[in-house]
Amino acid sequence: MRFSLSVILIIILAFIAGIYLPWWSIAIIAFLVLLVLPQGIGLSFLAGFISIFLLWAGLALFIDIKNESILSQKIAALFSLGEASFLLILITGLLGGMVAGFAAMSGSTLRLILNR
Repeated sequence: MRFSLSVILIIILAFIAGIYLPWWSIAIIAFLVLLVLPQGIGLSFLAGFISIFLLWAGLALFIDIKNESILSQKIAALFSLGEASFLLILITGLLGGMVAGFAAMSGSTLRLILNR
């Protein structure tokens, strides 16, 4: 229950923060959510990773569909990925997920330290 709530809360708050704040605000959101809703360290990482992976990959896919993959194919060619726009979307989700996962894990660890 707490895991699902953490994932949903991170997705909603990170989406709203992404409108007004820089990209790294996802780390602050994940950190604070898992500081308030503590879980095990592994579940904290997973909650942060899954939520931002789904958010960023979903947004990248939405943008890719809206512009008919024109931009993503050109960017993929710059990174020597051929015309694999799907791979670029996957990498985007993985990078955001790793940032949020480690931030969430840090928030959960801080909560454990403060409780001792």
